[in-house]
Amino acid sequence: KGSVRYCYDVLTRVSRSFAAVILELPDELRDAVCVFYLVLRALDTVEDDTSIPVAERIAMLRVFYENLEVNDPLPPYGDKPEYRDLMSNFDKVVDLYRTLTPACREVIAEITDKMGNGMADYIEAEGVDSLEDWDRYCYYVAGLVGIGLSKLFAASGLEDPEFNDMIDLAVEMGLFLQKTNIIRDYLEDIVEARVFWPRTVWSKYARSIGDLKEKANREAAVSCLNELVTDALRHVPACATYMSKLR
Repeated sequence: KGSVRYCYDVLTRVSRSFAAVILELPDELRDAVCVFYLVLRALDTVEDDTSIPVAERIAMLRVFYENLEVNDPLPPYGDKPEYRDLMSNFDKVVDLYRTLTPACREVIAEITDKMGNGMADYIEAEGVDSLEDWDRYCYYVAGLVGIGLSKLFAASGLEDPEFNDMIDLAVEMGLFLQKTNIIRDYLEDIVEARVFWPRTVWSKYARSIGDLKEKANREAAVSCLNELVTDALRHVPACATYMSKLR
């Protein structure tokens, strides 16, 4: 009970918007989605913490899924106290993970494995170059989330079993949401020395991506922003189709 209480408490601290939705889920789904979110939040914390040496960060990401079988706290990485708290108490997340059905545990472990390796690949590549790269990066960090959630929906019995196979629609849902976040988080990422805007787009408008935050470059920045928003909007029809299939 202590681990369950901790998981829902930290959930409300690391994500206000997702927490509000997760808390409204039916009993059959709530714990699985809570654990899924917290595991991926911890994984994302490792990816985002640029204070970790690159080689060490890559190695941690590639084997992060193995922490689901160890039940130990993790090093207190993270740029926010609530993230560091989650890492230090990751064993409590694993406690709740172990209460889930085998089908749910398999989904969470598989997605964590694939996502960690995808994140590591992009750290090695030192950023996102083309729009195709942007799609691939967003697939690893969000498209896989869409796939995982769809499989959890099906495993709960609350949604049609077809959600197990709705890969393309689930990926497009993830890509749209992730691109929205990346576009919005431009300044925060620049300050933290992270670059997720595709180079082939921003380089048409500035010599350095950091130049786009300067007031003198406002017109070029808006043009760049519009191009990225337009690309993200192509996923909207698939999102509408996916949402229409939910019960």
